[in-house]
Amino acid sequence: MVATMSLNRSEQLLSDYVEAHPDEKRFWMDKVQARVAAVREPHAVATSLADDLWAYFEERSAVAPPFIDFVRREGLRRTSMRNLAEYWLRLWVEPRPRKAVSKLH
Repeated sequence: MVATMSLNRSEQLLSDYVEAHPDEKRFWMDKVQARVAAVREPHAVATSLADDLWAYFEERSAVAPPFIDFVRREGLRRTSMRNLAEYWLRLWVEPRPRKAVSKLH
């Protein structure tokens, strides 16, 4: 089970949009999983995904009604997408097995 994350309004809008569009969701799931397979360092993956998510948000804000409306109300100011990136990593990537910790006597 994945714990819920606190997302900012921009992240929540993007998450809801992706959930409502199966092709978009598949694209992002594949992208997240491919990035993890290529990079393998969780912090670097989350940072690069957050940048990609912001670029996607900007692109959608010019063409998709929920984003256009949001930008009319809120403006288009760079907003962190880190929580959404980390949430999707937890949601869509199998956790790595933890290394066993040996006990020293």
